[in-house]
Amino acid sequence: MQLYNYFRSSASFRVRIALAHKGLPYDYHAVHLVHGAQRAPEYLAHMGDSLVPALDIGGGTAWLNQSMAIIEYLDETHPQPSLLPGDALARARIRGLAQMVACDIHPLNNLRVLRWLVHEGGLSDDTKNLWYHHWVRQGLEAFERELALLATERVRLGMAPSTLCWGDSLTLADCCLVPQIFNAQRFGVPLDGLPATLAAYEAALAQSAVQAAQPSACPDAQP
Repeated sequence: MQLYNYFRSSASFRVRIALAHKGLPYDYHAVHLVHGAQRAPEYLAHMGDSLVPALDIGGGTAWLNQSMAIIEYLDETHPQPSLLPGDALARARIRGLAQMVACDIHPLNNLRVLRWLVHEGGLSDDTKNLWYHHWVRQGLEAFERELALLATERVRLGMAPSTLCWGDSLTLADCCLVPQIFNAQRFGVPLDGLPATLAAYEAALAQSAVQAAQPSACPDAQP
C-alpha cells in the first residue's frame, strides 16, 4: 500500500495510527499541504477532493480518499485487531465519538479553513486563533460530556470502565481523538476541565501504534 499524507495532517495521523495498530506495511509519500502539493495535476488525477490522506491499495489503480472510509476499509479487510470491536451498539458508540471529532471539530479548523480566514476573510492571526480555540474547545467539551454519559452506560450494563475512548483497546474513536488533542496542544487551546478526554488521550498515547504514527516520526517531519 502507498500512503499519501502530510505529517501534521490530523486526518493522515488517524490513518497512520490505524495502519500501525494493524501492523500493515506501507510506503510513505509526503504531500506538502503548505506548499500546495495536493493541487498538483498528478495528484488530482487520483483525488477529486485534493486532500490528504490518500491510500493506493492497488498499484495505482485503486485509490481511497477520506480517512474514516480508509480506516473502515482497513478494518474490514484486516479485521484483527479490530478498530470497531463489539456488537452493533458498541460500534455505533465508537463511530459516534469518532464523528464528533472528524465531522464536528476538525472541519472548522483544518489548514484550508484557517488560511481562508486570514487570506480571504481578512482576519488577523489573533482572531484566527480565537476562532480555532473556540470551536475546538466547544467540541472537546461536548466530547467530554459524551464520555461521561458512556461511562454511566457502561456501569448500568455491568461493563468495566473504559481506559481509552471505549473499552481498553484502540478504536476508531482513539484514532480521531489523538490527532485532535495533538493539534489543540500545538495551538495552545486550554484543556483544563476535560479529565475523561485527557485520560483517554494519555492512555492512547502510551500505545506503541500511536507512538509509531506520531508526526515527529514521519519522514517529512519539520519543527
